[in-house]
Amino acid sequence: MSGHQNHIRGIIIRIKKKKSVSRRKLGTNTTVVDVEVREEVSSEEGEKVEEVETVEGVDKVEEKAKVERVKKVKKVEKLKEESIEVPEKPEIPAKPVEVQETREFVLPGDMIGTAEEFISNNNTFKYGGNIYSSATGHVKINNKTRAISVVPETDTPPAIRNGDVVIGRVNDLRSSVALVEIAMIEGKGEREIVNIQPAAIHVSNVKDSYVKSLDYEFSPFDLVRAKVIDVKAMRLSTSGNNLGVIKAYCSKCNVSMEKQSNNGNKGSKLKCPVCGNIESRKLAANYGNFSK
Repeated sequence: MSGHQNHIRGIIIRIKKKKSVSRRKLGTNTTVVDVEVREEVSSEEGEKVEEVETVEGVDKVEEKAKVERVKKVKKVEKLKEESIEVPEKPEIPAKPVEVQETREFVLPGDMIGTAEEFISNNNTFKYGGNIYSSATGHVKINNKTRAISVVPETDTPPAIRNGDVVIGRVNDLRSSVALVEIAMIEGKGEREIVNIQPAAIHVSNVKDSYVKSLDYEFSPFDLVRAKVIDVKAMRLSTSGNNLGVIKAYCSKCNVSMEKQSNNGNKGSKLKCPVCGNIESRKLAANYGNFSK
């Protein structure tokens, strides 16, 4: 019995040593239960820390999302403000242009309108109810008077108008009319003119005083300065101080004649420097001078 008891006592002593060793490792006042409690507490604290971190992360995400939503709302409001259309001021209709020059380029003979729409004006003519261009250029319309014309683009020959002073040559003499071929319009250059029909100086338009016979006033091949008084009938007048014969030729030897007297009187006598023949003319005051 004593040996058996000693054996049991030795086992108990070893168990106690193991327990004391375990207690030393855990600490003097630490028990297994304390360790388990501490582990549970530390795990709970870890869970709480993780939960706190998770909550803070969620809050940050929500706050960021809220900021983004605010930005989007502001952006949408800004776009709405920019997209608001400001009503434009009503346009005041412009007054119609009285004279309108179109870009339509026409040639002579092109139809530019009808007589029902327009009134034929410069550089146009009417035929068969239609209006045609008589020049090369652009069409011009007067919206007030409804007159249509053509503005020439080329340098067209000048046309004779009433009041023009012309230079011409006497071709023939009749009982009451001197027929004149017009050569140029004074002041418009020595150019070919549009009007080609012969003009006439009636005996009543030669001068202010009485005319006995045209033979005393003009002679064939005389150069005359005359004024246009009727462009349609091509009637001329030499009544005036600066109008009349500006150069005459002797009827016998065909030599240019000279004015017989230059003393300032209104003499109408001419003398041939070759044969001495004396003739009378309706002279212009500046006889022999073509520039005035």
